Amino acid sequence: MNIVAISGRTRQQSTNTVLLMAIKAASPNGIAIAVFDGIGSLTKFRPDLEGPSLPDRVQVFIRLIAHNDGLLISSPEYIRDIPGGLKNAIDWLVCGGQIIGKPIALAHASHRGDHMLVALRKVLSAFSSNFNEALFFRLPVMMETPEAIQEILKVADNRQRVEAFLRDFMSFWQNQLGSQPP
Repeated sequence: MNIVAISGRTRQQSTNTVLLMAIKAASPNGIAIAVFDGIGSLTKFRPDLEGPSLPDRVQVFIRLIAHNDGLLISSPEYIRDIPGGLKNAIDWLVCGGQIIGKPIALAHASHRGDHMLVALRKVLSAFSSNFNEALFFRLPVMMETPEAIQEILKVADNRQRVEAFLRDFMSFWQNQLGSQPP
C-alpha cells in the first residue's frame, strides 16, 4: 500500500510533520509513505483556476494523491478548527475528484485539538465513503523536539501501535478494493 501523508501545518519542523516522518520510519513492510508538507505552497483555491489554468504546484499535489492508494492526515487545531492551509488543500482535492473514494485515516500529535478533529471528520466524511473514523492514531508529542519524537516512536509499545494502525489501514484498503465492482 502506498500512502500520502499530509501535514496540516505550514510551519517548518511542525510536530505533525515530524510525527508523520516518524510514522513513515516505523511503517511495516508492504506500506510505503510519502510525506507531503507543502500545503503552504499551494495556490489559494479558486474554481477559475481549474482545468488548463491549474497551477503547477497544485498539479503536482493532485497527481501525488491520485497515484497513491490512501491518505493519512495529521493536523493541529487552529482556533478550534481546521487550519486554512489544510482546508485549502482539501478544496483542491475535492474539485478534482482524486480524493473521492480514497481510503483516509487520521493521526494526531496532541492531547487536545478535538474541535478540529470533529470538523475534519465532518468534512472528510462528506466527500469520501472510504473515510474511516476508527482509523485514528494519536500520540501526544506536542512540544517535543523532532529528535525526541523519533525516539518516542522507537519505544517498542509505540512502534507496535504505529504498525498495528498502519496494518489496520492496509486491511481497510484491501477490503475496499475487494468490494469494488470489476
